[in-house]
Amino acid sequence: MRIMGKQAVLFDLDDTLLWDDRSVKEAFEATCQAGAEASGVDPQQLEEAVRKEARALYESYETFPFTKMIGINPFEGLWANFREGEQEEFRKLEQLAPGYRKEAWTRGLRALGVDNAELGAKLADQFPAERRKRPLVYDETFRVLDALKGKYKLLLLTNGSPDLQREKLAGVPELIPYFDHIIISGEFGEGKPAASIFRHALERLGIEPDHGIMVGDKLTTDILGANTIGMTSVWVNRHGAVRNDEIIPAHEIAHLEELLLLLEQ
Repeated sequence: MRIMGKQAVLFDLDDTLLWDDRSVKEAFEATCQAGAEASGVDPQQLEEAVRKEARALYESYETFPFTKMIGINPFEGLWANFREGEQEEFRKLEQLAPGYRKEAWTRGLRALGVDNAELGAKLADQFPAERRKRPLVYDETFRVLDALKGKYKLLLLTNGSPDLQREKLAGVPELIPYFDHIIISGEFGEGKPAASIFRHALERLGIEPDHGIMVGDKLTTDILGANTIGMTSVWVNRHGAVRNDEIIPAHEIAHLEELLLLLEQ
């Protein structure tokens, strides 16, 4: 795949520019430490239990197919308010979220033999506060954006709930001015890898698919979606994940700054 002649770079947000995994992990560690001190359980076991219970609960709700289509994961549900978004599913999520949070933490404790709904509720409140304190960005994010700004049109294409994605961006306000357009799946009504949201992004940029390049960390959303519409895909594989041959990126990089070398080719 040639890289020449590109006019725009489309970026995914979570775990491509923002270090969301680490923010979530640290929020879990802090909250589980508090849970351990209050109940005597092992903090790491509590994190595993809560992650497991949260996932199972989240998948049991009637909103699950919608959250999957928009691209909102169970751990985002542990701190999102879901106050925005026009679809009725967002109203259901807004209603469900407080109970979901309490239940996930209470069940996680119970799985370790601690039956304490009051502590569950307390931890359910602590986790969102811990996550909000940690708007982490990769070291290289701004170096890469600085190098691209002015040379390419830049577009942010992110899956998620409108208010939550906006809140993540508000946590790192200096990120926003780099982008000509910001598209959030929960506002558009469909998430990556749907061809429709990628076409919508290209329309906003006023370019053809072969003039754009999509950069993201998820094969099943970022890379698949770009491949579907014939846009060059760049997979950011920071952790040396091994892929099968179902979804093949045009390029694979281990570090975001390698993108600059690719674009210079």
